[in-house]
Amino acid sequence: MRMKRNPAAVSVRSGQVEFVKVNTDVWRWRDVYRWLLSLRWPQFAALVATLYLALNFLFATLYSLQKDSIAGSTGGHWFFDCFFFSVQTLATVGYGHMYPQTLYGHIVTTIEIMSGLFLLAVMAGLIFVRFSRPIARVAFSRSIVIAPLNGKPTLMVRIGNENHHSMVEAEFRIMFSRDEPLIEGGDFRYFYNLKLHFDRLTVFSAALTLRHVIDEKSPLHGATAESLEAVRALLFVSVVGIDPVIAAAVQTQRDYTWRDIQFGYRFVEIYGQYDDGKLTVDYGRLHDTEPVS
Repeated sequence: MRMKRNPAAVSVRSGQVEFVKVNTDVWRWRDVYRWLLSLRWPQFAALVATLYLALNFLFATLYSLQKDSIAGSTGGHWFFDCFFFSVQTLATVGYGHMYPQTLYGHIVTTIEIMSGLFLLAVMAGLIFVRFSRPIARVAFSRSIVIAPLNGKPTLMVRIGNENHHSMVEAEFRIMFSRDEPLIEGGDFRYFYNLKLHFDRLTVFSAALTLRHVIDEKSPLHGATAESLEAVRALLFVSVVGIDPVIAAAVQTQRDYTWRDIQFGYRFVEIYGQYDDGKLTVDYGRLHDTEPVS
């Protein structure tokens, strides 16, 4: 039996590139968990507040359907009494001034207490995961530069560790992608791992520049700004390492298009030295470049 697919489109963004998936499964309940974790903190807080208020308004409406379901109300503002009684019940506070006095009120209260326990468990778990999830605070230069280095044309991208502690067992990777013509006609997307001067460091403390020498074996050999535009060139830079504070793996990445490549430029020097021998790193100039004569 052939499975019927939903023709609705799903938009997925990967850096600067956006993919629109069609004829695929649009929604799975398991995706809710990933979606909640992917929200920014202001969005997550707004969602929790909206859900909390909506749930209390729902149960306040249910309580208000029977006028004498709650004892101890002020009488003048029945719906507000129901709402704040719902807030107390959902939080299992129980001040004692208002309480359910009918079978209907007890049933609704029981359902709300069960809902509150479930909501509290889910939200506490999500907040814990969001707080405990390790983040690789790595800054990438806004552009990639290509210029002679030690007499050889070299592609360079600068990265900086923004954490106040070192990353250990750090691995670096640059992938180059472009369209290439086929003998049969048309184009095909090819991907190349660029060979770096170094692709692993035991300790990644501050800032460094990843370098790829453009020689005859490099897929970038003979490339120009015009040729990279024609093949819709993309570069992906990734960093994977271990956060020693929480002993967990972290990773981050950034993509660049042909527009982000500067030919004939190099990164400015950001390292300095105090009189006592300490090195300074100016993160404010991490993205700055200068032309090469």
